[in-house]
Amino acid sequence: MQSWQIGDVRVTKVVEMEVAGGSEFILPQATPEAVREMQWMWPHFMDERGRLIMSVHALVIETPGRRIVVDTCIGNDKPRRIPGWNMLQKPFLRDLEQAGYPPPSIDAVLCTHLHVDHVGWNTVWTGERWVPTFPSARYLMASSEFEYWRRQEQDEEQRTVFADSVAPVFDAGLVDLVETDHVLCDEVGLLPTPGHTPAHCSVLIRSRGERALITGDFAHHPCQMARLDWSSTADYDPDAAIRTRREVFERFSDTPTLIIGTHFAGATAGHLVRDGDAYRLVVDG
Repeated sequence: MQSWQIGDVRVTKVVEMEVAGGSEFILPQATPEAVREMQWMWPHFMDERGRLIMSVHALVIETPGRRIVVDTCIGNDKPRRIPGWNMLQKPFLRDLEQAGYPPPSIDAVLCTHLHVDHVGWNTVWTGERWVPTFPSARYLMASSEFEYWRRQEQDEEQRTVFADSVAPVFDAGLVDLVETDHVLCDEVGLLPTPGHTPAHCSVLIRSRGERALITGDFAHHPCQMARLDWSSTADYDPDAAIRTRREVFERFSDTPTLIIGTHFAGATAGHLVRDGDAYRLVVDG
């Protein structure tokens, strides 16, 4: 179980799944031939064949006063279009509890955006209906993000996701709709990083002069640090996503800020450094 300390704040990674290969559907330009020259990505972010390694995990932020889960993966028992994500039976909640975070102890659930692999464990199936997994938590979602997906009529998959993983917590009165620069507490706030979705957010942590950034999906994989123009097929606005990567990487490169990737496998975190006209992630140790 990986964790990082940022001043008085601890961030712990709880993995739902990690896979090598099969990422063509999300980053089609990142072929093995295209990424093999990025040797800095081996062994954490690609294998020896040049296949991308990606992770689906939640990040638990523990401040002196709060426990916050950032993004809740895919979830169990849910019908999904992607075969490897369909009707999962994963020990995620057991692993979360073994990490020291039983669901009743969570104060807040923060959704960087409302895609299928970021909201799944918002709810669990009782055999009759979907109920909130974290009954003591407030679920924080950007208001414009929520409204966009609530009005979605064209994307059948996303309508299903909203119905089983977002609407039940809203109907239970547990959702706080916030702005994309919302401050949760002294140590944790949102950073607007639009493009992947209309109101996508990242999470900025500050404590005792130290700083970390949880990416969300403005960058799905570290290869996008070397190729900022490689946009995800799931991006709502690819041009805005590219602008966001340029702005965020410019802001945080060559600084002590720890970058923690929401889908980055292996070491998951590191420091962003300039590499010619682009960037790369340097893993500590």
